[in-house]
Amino acid sequence: MGGHALLILLSVASLALLPGATPLQPSQAWSLFKLRQLLGDPPVLGTWHNYTDFCYGGDYKTASAFVECYEDSVTQLHIMGDPGAGARPLPATFSIDAFFTTLSRLPDLKVLTLTNLGLWGPLPGKISRLQKLEIVNVSSNYLYGELPRGLSQLGSLQTLVADHNMLGGKLPGWLKDMPLLAVLSLRNNMLQGTLPESLKDMLSLRSLVLASNNLSGNLPDLKNLQVIDMANNALGPKFPRLGRKVASVVLAGNKFSDGLPADMLASCYLLERLDVSGNRFVGPFPAALLSLPSMEYLSIAGNRFTGRLSGNASCGENLRFVDLSSNLLTGSLPGCLLAAPGKSVLFSANCLSTAGDDSQSQHPSPFCRNQALAVGIVPEQGHKKSGAKAGVVAGIVLVGALVVSAAVVFVVRKASAPKARPARRLVENASSAYPSNLLADARYISQTVKLGALGIPAYRSFSLVELEAATDNFQVSSLMGQDAHGQMYRGRLSNGTPVTIRSLKVNKSQSFTRHIEMISKLRHRHLVSALGHCFQYNLDDSTVTHLYLVFEYVHNGNLRGRISQGTEGRRLSWGQRISTAIGVAKGIQFLHGGIIPGLFANNLKITNILMDQNQVPKIGSYNIPILSETMKSEMQGGAGSKYPPDRICRVPNGDKIDMYDFGVILLEVISGRPISSIYEVEMMKEQLQSALTAQGPSKRSNLVDPAVSKGCSDDSMRTVMEVCLGCLAKEPTQRPSVEDVLWNLQFAAQVQDGSRRSSEESPLSPSQPHAQSAHDSPTHR
Repeated sequence: MGGHALLILLSVASLALLPGATPLQPSQAWSLFKLRQLLGDPPVLGTWHNYTDFCYGGDYKTASAFVECYEDSVTQLHIMGDPGAGARPLPATFSIDAFFTTLSRLPDLKVLTLTNLGLWGPLPGKISRLQKLEIVNVSSNYLYGELPRGLSQLGSLQTLVADHNMLGGKLPGWLKDMPLLAVLSLRNNMLQGTLPESLKDMLSLRSLVLASNNLSGNLPDLKNLQVIDMANNALGPKFPRLGRKVASVVLAGNKFSDGLPADMLASCYLLERLDVSGNRFVGPFPAALLSLPSMEYLSIAGNRFTGRLSGNASCGENLRFVDLSSNLLTGSLPGCLLAAPGKSVLFSANCLSTAGDDSQSQHPSPFCRNQALAVGIVPEQGHKKSGAKAGVVAGIVLVGALVVSAAVVFVVRKASAPKARPARRLVENASSAYPSNLLADARYISQTVKLGALGIPAYRSFSLVELEAATDNFQVSSLMGQDAHGQMYRGRLSNGTPVTIRSLKVNKSQSFTRHIEMISKLRHRHLVSALGHCFQYNLDDSTVTHLYLVFEYVHNGNLRGRISQGTEGRRLSWGQRISTAIGVAKGIQFLHGGIIPGLFANNLKITNILMDQNQVPKIGSYNIPILSETMKSEMQGGAGSKYPPDRICRVPNGDKIDMYDFGVILLEVISGRPISSIYEVEMMKEQLQSALTAQGPSKRSNLVDPAVSKGCSDDSMRTVMEVCLGCLAKEPTQRPSVEDVLWNLQFAAQVQDGSRRSSEESPLSPSQPHAQSAHDSPTHR
């Protein structure tokens, strides 16, 4: 082993001695240093040294180069060269094949950023070895050749950004085999030919950016897309079909020559940006575009749109930029475009009547009329005419075409050509490359957890299309409730599985790495288990705006309903109540120690203990950091609060807070009466203490729910009461651990079960075969 590698291994070994730290696997640390070597030790990696703790040491991290880990494995790798200096190709000795071979030794890699590094060569097909990749950004390099078929094997890939390279060939049809691909950006490459019709089959695709390539022909059906940027190609002549959820359409600098479909665009209520400048569009300009409620940016400059604008036309309140320049528009500029401050409006080289000394020059009205006639455009042609009138119009068009001289035709062509305008630079800025926080807020998909014994699907990433179908487009009829963080919906997946979907608004600055990794592990017999997640993007900068968490749906009521509010015959027996309490305790034990870091102060309530169809208890709400809700009203210690003063300090003794809440649940399990305030808790504590010190079982039996007290063993009853009283101790440090609680509850279940069998086998009650629920017997670990 070389001295360099030995130093790396020794440094990693030394980190293992640090308390609370999980060092990066030595093989992965070696791979990171090998990547640095293959890149020629670039300045951006100058902070990487032999003693770097990539997972927990912050000294090496910069805004341009950093690693993120989960436990002892790399999940994110970001290396970004200086975009201002411009990347030069790496030396001829560089091997992109060797580079990706080394990358494949990071098997848990989910987010990969390699920009402005001078990488050159064809993108290797062995990228398929990185099976967990979700986000890839290899922009601003010198990659060439066609996209490798190996990308189609990345079943988790959701975002692929390879802008500003030299990728060529046709856009491949096999992209449809990537079920989760939501963002595809290949701006400023050398793609050519027509786009595959299979694009319309990519139901998860939301953002398609192919600007500045050599694409041609008509666009396929784009009804699923929300962001479309095809600027500066040779596409056309037909305008594509759009869906109602489209938010941004940039088709500037192409060869579209038909008219704009006014009816279709009028229904696009979410449309924020429309840029069709620098094309050959003809026909009437749909003025209704100005009044679309979400429209912010509208450019039709450099076309041959006709029509008479009205000064009384209305504008949407969000409209900020409008460019009508170099068309054949007549009439008056709408007053809403001139009166409102903060709007940028360009309208030169039309035939509009402008007020005052506006510097944006206009042609005389006959100019636009003659040009319209010369290219066969008849003003007001949308109105139906009689046969005689239609003949007159046809004659006018023919005469007009003959009268126009060659000089006029030359002027027409020159005037209709796209002109250089300040708005063009705005367009380029508006559709610039994705910001770095796209990757910081990447959609993380955890490893599939195979827990078939739970009878629930494995954890996975869902597409927004699936969740929309499951909830009928998040209809109000599917809404179960909402709080300060978002909404809760009930839905049904395509395979018939009922689910609960939590919709959460998130901040752009939030990072979800550890949250999602933790959520993916929240799968236990006594938890309402997580089934998966889905992210929704901001359509402008592709940062995450919504997080959807999918949980199993438990629809057999809650524990309170089976104790204090159940009908006769449906209430749980004493043995079933103990077994249910054991299940809840096991769920708490898993939250505390079954995942890292543990979840504490989970605000446990009996109404959040749900019962499935097999009467298995499941904790339905727990303190996931990203879901954590403020409980200000409960922590104020008001008259209605059932929480002790230590609840206000939630950080210390978090496990003991859960033990207190569990004690409150046990009070209801014992008494069968709902408890709503701390005063009721304190009163019942005194009764428990008195009953436990009393001679004989009668006083204890009087505290137990009359519906089940007759069959209770006194030893079992006493044990459960002692556990309950211990959990409700005033001092958190005096409360038992969840392991102690489990041991004593299992003892209580054994005693109760032994007492029941003894009663059944007595001479007065001959033993008979008895069908028994699994919850009538104790649960052993």
